[in-house]
Amino acid sequence: MEKGTLVEFRLHGERRLAVLERPEGKKHWIAVDEYGQSHTLHPRQVTYEVENATYKPTEVSAFRKQVEPLLDPSSLEVAWELLVEEESGVQPETMAQLLFSDRNPPACYAAYYLLSEDKLYFKQKGDRYEPRSVTQVTELKHQLQVEAQRVQEWQELVNLLQQILQKRKQDSVPYPSVSSECQETEAQAAREDWQDGLEILRQTKYRARIEALERFAALGEESAHRSPALELLAKLEVQQTPQAAFQLLVDLGLWGAHENLFLRRGQVPTQFSPKVLEVSQCRITSPPPDNDSHQRLDLTHLKVYTIDDEGTKEIDDGLSLEYLADGRQRLWIHIADPTRWILPGDELDLEARRRSTTIYLPTGMIPMFPPDLATGPMSLIQGKTCCALSFGVILDETGAVEDYQIHTSLIRPTYRLTYEDVEEILSLGIEAELEIAAIAAWAARRRMWRATQGAISISMPEASIKVQNDEITIHVLEDSQARNLVAEMMILAGEVAARYGQVNHLALPFRNQAQPELPSDEELLQLPPGPVRACAIRRCMPRSEVSITPARHASLGLDTYAQVTSPIRRYNDLLAHFQLKAHLRGESLPFNDHQMQELLLSVSSTAQEATLVERQTNRYWGLEYLRRHPQEVWQALVLRTLREHENLVLVMIEDLGLELAVRFNRPIATGEWLTVRVAYADPRQDVIQFQELQSHPSEVAIG
Repeated sequence: MEKGTLVEFRLHGERRLAVLERPEGKKHWIAVDEYGQSHTLHPRQVTYEVENATYKPTEVSAFRKQVEPLLDPSSLEVAWELLVEEESGVQPETMAQLLFSDRNPPACYAAYYLLSEDKLYFKQKGDRYEPRSVTQVTELKHQLQVEAQRVQEWQELVNLLQQILQKRKQDSVPYPSVSSECQETEAQAAREDWQDGLEILRQTKYRARIEALERFAALGEESAHRSPALELLAKLEVQQTPQAAFQLLVDLGLWGAHENLFLRRGQVPTQFSPKVLEVSQCRITSPPPDNDSHQRLDLTHLKVYTIDDEGTKEIDDGLSLEYLADGRQRLWIHIADPTRWILPGDELDLEARRRSTTIYLPTGMIPMFPPDLATGPMSLIQGKTCCALSFGVILDETGAVEDYQIHTSLIRPTYRLTYEDVEEILSLGIEAELEIAAIAAWAARRRMWRATQGAISISMPEASIKVQNDEITIHVLEDSQARNLVAEMMILAGEVAARYGQVNHLALPFRNQAQPELPSDEELLQLPPGPVRACAIRRCMPRSEVSITPARHASLGLDTYAQVTSPIRRYNDLLAHFQLKAHLRGESLPFNDHQMQELLLSVSSTAQEATLVERQTNRYWGLEYLRRHPQEVWQALVLRTLREHENLVLVMIEDLGLELAVRFNRPIATGEWLTVRVAYADPRQDVIQFQELQSHPSEVAIG
């Protein structure tokens, strides 16, 4: 290199031109650019030397202007087409002659510039540039097109999100300078615009990035493939946190402020696939043959009562009383027969297996079967002839099972009653419905019999939380004669089904519970009766388990038990129906012992996850209800101490039936009644603080 040589080098990745001014040490040179700035360069930093000419720094700008008109990347394609068949490399000087019919310094530099920038037609090998093959260029062109489309869609998405956010903001801001009619017109236009934008967002090409954002908002650092979400948040100048992602989704209108993250974290399916819905409709319009038609017992002459909460849509059980010629009475527990409409292993069965259970949330239920099927032909609908699995039971005077029979049947539900209806019938002693009173009497006798067998009764108030149109209502469910009536009949059907399975060696989902170690009578008598004492017993109860081996269920006081009364809502019950009905027909069971054991393991895991989602969601809305009533004064009963050294106790809000862990600033005794008021609540963070009123003004916290 000599003084006056024009060279190219890179500064922070950017091409720069400068003229060599003088040596600096043994190897370095001082170069001056067109702006008069000096740069110390090692020869390895020089990427190109302009040969056959010398320049002054003031001439660099003129040189650049001579080069710029020649920098047309499309010209390389023509040169590539000429050179690709020869498979020979070229130097910038040769390319300058080919492209510009000239080898002057600006032309040679322009050729070098084009070749060094090119990533499509030529690849550098030493000081030469070799043409890529036709196949390579075709593939690279495809990759560039895909990348260009990705970049375009990415920018379109960002623009769309910004537009939606702006329109949503306009929709929520009043227009004080215009008439109310004009204001509503403009607001409606903005509303339609962002709603149209949301429809576009749901298109397939944007779905992956939106789903990544949703996963990050729900799972945080545990979410896989967070990069698209973080990139999107950064582009929108939003903090890269799960909380900010959540708020962005709310601001966009994709999520509500009370989006159920427990559902999303549990990956609970909330929609049915088009295929499943199609199969469901096909079963409704073209019912499959009834495998039990030849042996269904016609019980349509019996008066059948279905008893549920008012909002229940899946009616899966009904009760009858039959008067026998010998003066005895036979109880009938009729259970819906969903296996009339499905087969083991078909599309609907596999979907129900995947869901395992219907999930009941304050905002509504997530059914195990498609609603049209579950609330239609599968349910026991008043006035219609329905398929059922009926358990006929005769009890002795003590309430023990004297005789039983199980049949696939046909019934016609007579009355659809609520628990309140039944309470009224029982309290008024309506003679036209003496069957209800008789069933209630048998249920009471049955309850007493189970008590003699060691049954453990735990009566605790339970909160029923409902959310509709963002209004939260909490109703406390307590023991009633009507609820006990239904519960006893369902337990009775479970005992009969399990007995039948045990005698006939059927692989059923038997439910068992180990015998608990309860507090002594002396210990229990020291506790206040009611919820405090019930809580002490409850904490000693072991978890019930499901197995193909029959065993005692301690709290029910039964030697064997299997749940069979909710086959529309619980997959284990559905499995029991498959097995029982096959045996009643004299056929091989659909599932052998090994298959049943595997199914129970899988289904139980999913059902436990669903139960956790239900519990977490109810807690969220319970805290949200309290958050919305900061001035309300509540009576709280201390159920038990959790950590004495921290003054952490479990309390129950009397009017709501909510149980909460509370930390006080003073020692609190079990059974003590407290008067409290909400000081702070954040359901999303699962935190609430109470202020204790009356004699001990202090703050208490729940977390």
